[in-house]
Amino acid sequence: MGVGISEPDATSFVVTATGRLAVPAAPLFLGNAGTATRFLTAAVALVDGPVVVDGDANMRKRPIGPLGKALAELGVRAEAATGCPPVTVHGTGGVTGGRISIDAGLSSQYVSALLMLAACGRGPIEVALTGDHIGARGYIDLTVAAMKAFGARVEQPSPGLWRVAATGYHAHDMAIEPDASAATYLWAAERISGGAVDLGTPASAFTQPDAKAHAMISAWPQMPAVIEGSQMQDAIPTLAVIAAFNATPVRFTGIANLRVKECDRIRALSGGLNRIKPGLAHEDGDELVISPDRSLIGQSRPAEIETFDDHRIAMSFALAGLLVGGITILDPACVAKTYPAYWDDLASLGVEMHVSG
Repeated sequence: MGVGISEPDATSFVVTATGRLAVPAAPLFLGNAGTATRFLTAAVALVDGPVVVDGDANMRKRPIGPLGKALAELGVRAEAATGCPPVTVHGTGGVTGGRISIDAGLSSQYVSALLMLAACGRGPIEVALTGDHIGARGYIDLTVAAMKAFGARVEQPSPGLWRVAATGYHAHDMAIEPDASAATYLWAAERISGGAVDLGTPASAFTQPDAKAHAMISAWPQMPAVIEGSQMQDAIPTLAVIAAFNATPVRFTGIANLRVKECDRIRALSGGLNRIKPGLAHEDGDELVISPDRSLIGQSRPAEIETFDDHRIAMSFALAGLLVGGITILDPACVAKTYPAYWDDLASLGVEMHVSG
């Protein structure tokens, strides 16, 4: 779409743009990246022409309909025949001002996508929730903070309403803190192994919602009986796997949205844990109940873990392998989506792994 991105070193990106997005030569294929799909579906409304946003078979099962309805209120036609990608956005080079409503019950990413687009409106835009429920509200706070760093003006007169001025954005250098979701695996590995891992950033310095999981991890093997996971959704796989070796049962609540992630993570977690030992986990509606067994620690329990092409299922179940022998992660390469060096990093910490097949 006409944006230049260079990588002068391993941890830096330089983005060079004109402030306009061009019509891409082909559909934007985003694999199973839900965040990218939702953010770009809104962003391409600024393109003057049609843009197709698509993904793999899993992404084509993940809902995009509420975002399309909200874009229509800004004068942008977005077509998704199944309510999931592929979605064709008919951009007109900009969006009108006004008020848009969005049901964010399925994902806070809808709100973040619309807020980022709103700063580029032809007039002020209000983004209003249609209900009180919203998943991972803390990520919206991160979105607004980033927008403000790039010159946007955002007000929030009530918990379900944001007012965004038509400022556009200006160039700005930004330092990005480490990924808290990925950090949960290393925090957990440190805790359950009795080792020490220095991430270079203390847990207390993270501003991302998933960093709340550090307190739960630190409590292991005395994790709380109930963990409300709505505000740290991507950390739940980490917490659920180590909960299988907790001293007492753990119930995870507020996690219904995990059913529409890269896979049905509630089902994947329950199934994977029960492969290690039947009865370790069960689904109770949209909640996950872990019935731990600490006697498993040090045993060999051959179990093949199906990852469903989900990076977080692969990385979290690797933690079980630090406590129980015989754990096999199928399709380990799926971690490349967010943490391609994961297996190398575990090896650098002394974890022994064997590649078979």
